[in-house]
Amino acid sequence: MGTEGVGLGFAQGRTMNTKQLTPGGRILIASHNSGKVREIGALLSELGLSCDSAGDLGLAEPEETADTFAGNAELKALAAALSAGRVSLADDSGLSVDALGGAPGIYSARWAGPEKDFQSAMRKVEEALQAEAKEGVLDRRARFICALSLAWPNGQVETFQGEIAGHLVWPPRGERGFGYDPVFVPEGEEMTFGEMDPDYKHRISHRARAFEKLLVRLSEPEMVDAVRNADGG
Repeated sequence: MGTEGVGLGFAQGRTMNTKQLTPGGRILIASHNSGKVREIGALLSELGLSCDSAGDLGLAEPEETADTFAGNAELKALAAALSAGRVSLADDSGLSVDALGGAPGIYSARWAGPEKDFQSAMRKVEEALQAEAKEGVLDRRARFICALSLAWPNGQVETFQGEIAGHLVWPPRGERGFGYDPVFVPEGEEMTFGEMDPDYKHRISHRARAFEKLLVRLSEPEMVDAVRNADGG
């Protein structure tokens, strides 16, 4: 599949339909996770874009069979774009813990089980860390990783990846955010993602960093021309 910032559609010489990416456009977020939909929606609103979600439209969730964040993001974005016939944006993200060899990684959501019980998932991470302790010393280094894929109904997809390093704490702190946010403290910060003001978290998160790369791509001349042509300018 694609890699960070690689435009598969342009490599294959396809024409991009970017009308839905201009201010006032509407993008489909290929997710059933309400927390992710809120966070991505907030980022899109800064571009003057509105959104709805795969959950809103009752689209099925595709099985995530890839072995990377980028692969799963592209799979989800393409499934939504092809099903709905609309430009779709998908996120695949998770927690990577150094002492656990990168786990839970792409299986971050699965550690929460079918009930999506992230209290249980956070406890599993802490127990696994304790089991890996060496002479009573815990390596709590971790990072959040996000792959963001934008897909068109013609099969084109572009993917951008961002990450933020930090460390884990126990017990969980804060009731804001979602997923593993209450146990993750970004480098240079004192609060967990679960304690932070959501607007501040949105500005510094792994998802925001992937989004910044998407914005850079959208500002490139070939994309600007495509937008202008699509709008009849």
